[in-house]
Amino acid sequence: MSMNTTTSQVVPGGEGNIQNDSSATMCNPDAEIRSKLSWKTRISFSVGHVLNDLTASMWFTYLLVFFHLVLRFDNSLSGIVLLIGQIADGIATPFVGLQVGEAYSNPAGQRRHQGSKCYSGLLANFGPRKTWHFFGTMCILASFPFIFMPCVGCATSSQWAQVIYFSGFIVIFQFGWAAVQVSHLSLIPVLAHDERSRTELTALRYAFTVASNITIYAMTWVTLGVTGASQQVVGPEDTTDFRDVVLIAVGIGALFSIFFHCGVDEVKHNQVYYSSMNQPNSPSAMKAFDWLKEKQFYQVAVLYMATRLFVNLSQVYLPLWLQDTLQLGATSVATTPLALFVSGFLTSLAMGPLTQVVGRKVVYLMGALIGMGACVYVWFGNGEFFQTYGVYGVAALYGAGGSTMLITSLAVTADLIGPHVESGAFVYGAMSFTDKLSNGITVFLIQYLHPCPSCCPECKPYYVMILALVCGGAALLALMSLATMIPLDIGVLPKGYQRIASDTEDDVTPETNRNISVMA
Repeated sequence: MSMNTTTSQVVPGGEGNIQNDSSATMCNPDAEIRSKLSWKTRISFSVGHVLNDLTASMWFTYLLVFFHLVLRFDNSLSGIVLLIGQIADGIATPFVGLQVGEAYSNPAGQRRHQGSKCYSGLLANFGPRKTWHFFGTMCILASFPFIFMPCVGCATSSQWAQVIYFSGFIVIFQFGWAAVQVSHLSLIPVLAHDERSRTELTALRYAFTVASNITIYAMTWVTLGVTGASQQVVGPEDTTDFRDVVLIAVGIGALFSIFFHCGVDEVKHNQVYYSSMNQPNSPSAMKAFDWLKEKQFYQVAVLYMATRLFVNLSQVYLPLWLQDTLQLGATSVATTPLALFVSGFLTSLAMGPLTQVVGRKVVYLMGALIGMGACVYVWFGNGEFFQTYGVYGVAALYGAGGSTMLITSLAVTADLIGPHVESGAFVYGAMSFTDKLSNGITVFLIQYLHPCPSCCPECKPYYVMILALVCGGAALLALMSLATMIPLDIGVLPKGYQRIASDTEDDVTPETNRNISVMA
């Protein structure tokens, strides 16, 4: 794309179009932002993570339930299975991030347009991010169904032998999951160049995440209800129910992945972005390891890690709390998490307007306080009314608090990256690495420290302590990280790496750079 560098400027719109000064001043910047990024692109992008969301819902909510209650693995081995997956995912995420970033190692973007041996042929038309997304999708489809089925040909073997069998599928699945996650997240700064549009994309993406989780829980509810398991705890007789749910889930996810690849044109958006890099006021390119020198990088990493700990641990241990501690029927492992994600979905719809009114920091604080309220309710809740109705209140609080924290932390990460999309995949990979490793180790320790191999009356309070104290501690850690960011403008980096666009001003000047605040 050619342009006149003396009379043009970057308009911070949804697709980053280059316009001349006179035309820019004749239009409303907010209208430009909304009109440039079409709804087709927004929706197509938002559904690109549905396969990951469906499988992640099964993974975090039902993996321990399936291995411990259906396959009858002991607590420690069930934790090891999840830990293997989290370690594989944690290693894969920065690797994929570096590979995607390597495709754009030339700040001027010439390497991509001149062709690359790594991204030649048909897949070059996708762009590196969509190429990795496609590869990850294939890995997930080929491996995930086997994780929720009995060991083929070795169902009577020792539990350790079965762990080895499942580990192969888990590693393939987690590598594919990481490839889809990192490539999809790294598209946000490419498609959206300002705070408002990034928030909208992140909120839309999370809305489909919640819808995916609701789909899983609704299918599980129907499946367990049809088989007559509503009044009994989950057991080995529910093996076929989990198989049916996982096969339907991957089928739905594959369909939405096709919609994503048909509706998002990464190459076009990359060309627009790298054309803007030729502007005199363009920021210097951030290499992957330049981020390791930035204090903000570590602050955001702690915030994201603590957020994921809160969200994932509440999702993992809510069903076990319902089954082992409260001894509720099997359908409760579907209906109560369903309430959690319905609450999260409704909350996500208000995130964009609320952020515009009070700012990211206040919104995150509100979400963390709501989440801590859920922890307090679990700690003090008891009695028949609590078991009948109160559990849904707990789920609603976890859902509202978790969705608020997660949407905001993802938007903060996108703000940190700003215009430096050439290394955005590395940033998302690094954030995800802290998330996966911390979650895997924490779940393993929780399972290892479980007071007995199978549930007994003396160990019933164990999952209460996990949901109340561990999840509450994660929310508190997130608030401590947030407190260190109060005086900061996330995304405003040292000289040479300054952000160049705000969502309320056309002209890029030193004054606008000083006034950019992406969290408050």
